[in-house]
Amino acid sequence: MIINVLALRRSSAVSGVVKVVAVASALTLLAGGLVACTIGSAETGDPDKQESSEAQQPTPEVDISVADGTTDHNPTEPVKVTASHTTLEDVEMVNEEGNVVESVLNDDATEWQTDEVLGYNRTYTLTVTDAEGEEEEITFETISPEATTSVALGPLADSVVGVGQAITFVFGTAPSDREAVEEAITVETSNDTNGAFYWVSDRDLRWRPEEFWEPGTEVSVEADIYGLDMGDGLYGETDNATNFTIGDKVHAVVDDNTKTMNVYRNDELLRSIPVSMGRDGTRWATPNGTYVVGDERESMVMDSATFGLAKEDGGYETEVDYATQLSYSGIYVHAAPWSQYAQGSSNTSHGCINVSTEDARWFQETVKRGDPVVVKNTTADTLPAWDGLGHWNMDWETWEAGNA
Repeated sequence: MIINVLALRRSSAVSGVVKVVAVASALTLLAGGLVACTIGSAETGDPDKQESSEAQQPTPEVDISVADGTTDHNPTEPVKVTASHTTLEDVEMVNEEGNVVESVLNDDATEWQTDEVLGYNRTYTLTVTDAEGEEEEITFETISPEATTSVALGPLADSVVGVGQAITFVFGTAPSDREAVEEAITVETSNDTNGAFYWVSDRDLRWRPEEFWEPGTEVSVEADIYGLDMGDGLYGETDNATNFTIGDKVHAVVDDNTKTMNVYRNDELLRSIPVSMGRDGTRWATPNGTYVVGDERESMVMDSATFGLAKEDGGYETEVDYATQLSYSGIYVHAAPWSQYAQGSSNTSHGCINVSTEDARWFQETVKRGDPVVVKNTTADTLPAWDGLGHWNMDWETWEAGNA
């Protein structure tokens, strides 16, 4: 190409137009030669390859965790929106009353989710707009339970209880899916205490250790039942939780052979108290076994009619002082000045443990909820494990096997 240009310069004079054209042509050819030596430049202008490159561009996508038209969404499950190859410009969810549901969006606007627990029997509308202006709207409904139930937990939060205390779960309505209920409950202890569940009635679930608690153990309990299907259309009404600490080991031993109650703290004898218990050889004989302290009342009225003994049949309605509960069936340690003559020598009560007023007051001030009281050597059978505060009267193998 350079030779041709030089040849033109040596030729006889011709019109300037011709020279310009020749030079221009040469430059064009030269440029073409330079372009031809540029790596890859020939493909740049290939329309087919440009279309192929455009076809490989990722497509913006928005994914919603709930399908449009869903009628049984569990309200405990957050609703999530995730954007791929785009960002979320605007996301809003409202209930059927137009109230906006609280939500959170991550920093790069690619993930959105609800930030409050949804309700039962609700209809929600979710509207999503991405950065390209594409809009999507869905409507869905949450579960509509046939019935709901709450659960009361014990002991009370932040309380200090005895080494014999069980964790109690009392439901307003009996769940039919007991396994689901147990799986929704978490019991955490500061020393990995081994324990298990047992249903002492259709509404009353207990968790107790294999052995008495170690003093100082800290316990936290969570019953996550909201949104839980308990069977037969019954769902949990609301979650509940509690926590407590195990206090000093305080326990009592009531021996019918000696008609005394010995009270110990950390295995040291504090006091030996004369007692009179349920009448020997009758339906009123005090059951043997391990009880735990329940409610404590400075004063209460005891009515024999509550367990089927009318006044005309030898029953009573008597106000007593310093009544400390030992069973759901009505056995208490309480002041009984009328039987002080028999305390330490004979049994005269309808099942309660009668002591003097001073000893009843001292006992109530010394013990706390969950402290064990062992009764032995009476003429009665053993207090049943299902009698509220008798949960230690079932062997561990049976308790651990459970009855869900």
